[in-house]
Amino acid sequence: MESTQAQLENKTIEIEEKSSGLWIEAWKRLIKNKTAMFGLGIISLLILAAILSPFLAPYNPIETNILQRLKAPSGVHLLGTDDLGRDILSRIIYGSRISLQVGIISVSLALVLGVGSGVIAGYYGGKIDTLIMRLMDIMLAFPSILLAIGIMAILGPQLSNAMIAIGIVNLPRFARIIRSSVLSVKEEEYIEAAKSLGANDFTIIMKHVLPNCLAPLIVQSTLSIATAILEAAGLSFLGLGAQPPTPEWGAMLSAGRASLQIAPWVVAFPGIAIMITVLGFNLFGDGLRDALDPKMKD
Repeated sequence: MESTQAQLENKTIEIEEKSSGLWIEAWKRLIKNKTAMFGLGIISLLILAAILSPFLAPYNPIETNILQRLKAPSGVHLLGTDDLGRDILSRIIYGSRISLQVGIISVSLALVLGVGSGVIAGYYGGKIDTLIMRLMDIMLAFPSILLAIGIMAILGPQLSNAMIAIGIVNLPRFARIIRSSVLSVKEEEYIEAAKSLGANDFTIIMKHVLPNCLAPLIVQSTLSIATAILEAAGLSFLGLGAQPPTPEWGAMLSAGRASLQIAPWVVAFPGIAIMITVLGFNLFGDGLRDALDPKMKD
């Protein structure tokens, strides 16, 4: 028994050292990827704008001034004003907070629920696996925006409810990814050794299974943040997400539709903000995927 336990400990140490080396190699590949670094730069600027928005925004984002309505971009208002005279630049800067909040919270919800259900399905298999994965297939059969709208119809139009809806919509992707990883990892020798030594399922999952499934989860989380921001903007555009006067980019697009022909900047700049943000997360996510792929070599 002691010999078997010693072998398991040595195997665990060996795996941890190998894993550490793989992460270092992945980081080296990532920093050499100029496209990924460009995406990371966009994300960094977004985070800084969200943190420093009270200092960066030249005006109060929700303060109206009818005398200044629909002013073109100028030295006074760099990106112009909307139909209520609110400074568009200030609203976009404050909107970065909401976009990050939606992305992080909704993806965290999807990650927790998806990983939990995916681990249970992959580790235990059988009827539990069939039941969980068929439920995920049903959810994936619906277009994501339609499923989100259906959930919002039940919960009500509110930003916090939009986060819940987006989290539920993205849940199946995490469940399928973690399930496939668990199916592969649970067949490893060190998992069988841990079982023979009397380790319970929770210990095996937390200590041996999940740490070896992190790479695909990290990539999917990064890409899902971009999707979540886009979906939140879509819900707000339809009036189901952030409610006025919240400076959310999708809501700004919706409010600016009536003024599109006479003041195109009201719609153009929030749309550009969404595009650049989603582009940044997608570029960084693609770079992460390449860096964490063991088949990728310099």
